[in-house]
Amino acid sequence: MQNALQMAASLSRDEQLIRKLTIQAAKGKDTEEQRSVLELCGLGEEIWRQMDAQEYVSRERSSWND
Repeated sequence: MQNALQMAASLSRDEQLIRKLTIQAAKGKDTEEQRSVLELCGLGEEIWRQMDAQEYVSRERSSWND
């Protein structure tokens, strides 16, 4: 149990938010604290940081035709 608590404490803010949303969805109940989808803004931005947007869109569109 202590190991799980230590792991949870080391999560980033984004990971903590994802964890909370996942638990809430799995339980299928509303929480007293209302959340905003805007809290997800910037989530995963490190993935896209070096990506050229037009190159990505072009590559995706070309995959539709294959």
